[in-house]
Amino acid sequence: MTSKAKRAQYTLEFKLEAVRLVKDGQSMAAVAATLGVVEQTLYNWVKADREGKLTGAGTKPVSPEQMELARLRAEVARLKMERDILKNVWSAPGLQGLSSRLDRTSFA
Repeated sequence: MTSKAKRAQYTLEFKLEAVRLVKDGQSMAAVAATLGVVEQTLYNWVKADREGKLTGAGTKPVSPEQMELARLRAEVARLKMERDILKNVWSAPGLQGLSSRLDRTSFA
């Protein structure tokens, strides 16, 4: 007896939110991990959206809470990325000690 695994089906709204996160600059890997979808699936959605062919099955309803959770996870990932970038900028060799020099400078 063989059993086929059911393919997950997502609403159009869920797919559009995932595509929007990618368009907003988040990496495919981060968005896929955050939303719990396979990266290739997300790539297919982005491609279909670009071609105007993105559709939704509607058989896997996504609650507003799930959408909000996905949005917040994506925002946390974006903020962590920004934080890490800023950490790297301030630790650059030419900027070592810059903050202490700025503290002593009067801008009045």
